[in-house]
Amino acid sequence: MTRLSLDLLQQFVLVARHGKLSRAAEQANLTVSALSHQMRQLEERLGRRLFERGPRGVSLTVEGCRLFEAVGEHFDGIEHALLRYRDHRHDALTLSASPGIMSSWLMPRLPRMVAAHPDLELNLQSTSTLVDFEREPVDCALRYGRGDWPGLHCERLFGEWLAPVAAPALVARMGGASPDDLSDWPLLGDPNPADRWRDWFQRFGGTLPARRVANFDSTDAARHAALEGLGVGLGRMVTSKSLIDAGLLVVLGSHYLPVPESYWLVYPPRSQEHRGLQIFREWLLTEADDYCRRLPTKPHEAVLEG
Repeated sequence: MTRLSLDLLQQFVLVARHGKLSRAAEQANLTVSALSHQMRQLEERLGRRLFERGPRGVSLTVEGCRLFEAVGEHFDGIEHALLRYRDHRHDALTLSASPGIMSSWLMPRLPRMVAAHPDLELNLQSTSTLVDFEREPVDCALRYGRGDWPGLHCERLFGEWLAPVAAPALVARMGGASPDDLSDWPLLGDPNPADRWRDWFQRFGGTLPARRVANFDSTDAARHAALEGLGVGLGRMVTSKSLIDAGLLVVLGSHYLPVPESYWLVYPPRSQEHRGLQIFREWLLTEADDYCRRLPTKPHEAVLEG
């Protein structure tokens, strides 16, 4: 067998990590069909089946796992070693954030950032996948959680509340937007493993339905299902604000559930001396402080004020 190219093995590692050809192809700057052809070529050259292909992605076979264990850590080591030598422009900043916080909270405020610092170039990545700072050239990220990401600097921005939200068409079918009890409404599963619906009914009363009309693996998917009128979602008020203001979602009732998760600015130690991050961090913390100061004492009013 002729020697395998490092590019082919690196593409294999990307597919093995992501479990989806589309994500791996994007990172490798290839089309999905080209990457799929490369993986079949690798299997033919090794004489081994490396992947099980299914409708939801690919998974490694036993032989695929063995190859990944043998070569994956070496590529990790190479990427980690080269990270410090990448050209980090101090007049450019790469930020990763989920689509929700990016569009609902950050984007409306960014014009002030650009006006105050026109020489800073912002590269924005809108993705629900957590960035891996060890392998990706990203300077900082906005994350939702409890601020317990090891190895990262985590600075809290503000908290969050949950409330039932539904499309106006569903509200009309159910006869109104101020239900005393949600037990008879079609509920969408909460992607949070803690199942916040259980917390909701325990705190505000009513009977928790035994089943949901649909369950989701991401907040974005659950939000889209609520927009389509499939059922009632337990929406985050900060990231749902623009949809509520536009009349695309309606808040049901007047109860708001505070949650232990918050929004955070996170960045690796290597970004501390990045001048672009220093500028963005100072601006972001000022914006977050101003936002918190203007929040009324009642959470539901905060949705209207923003």
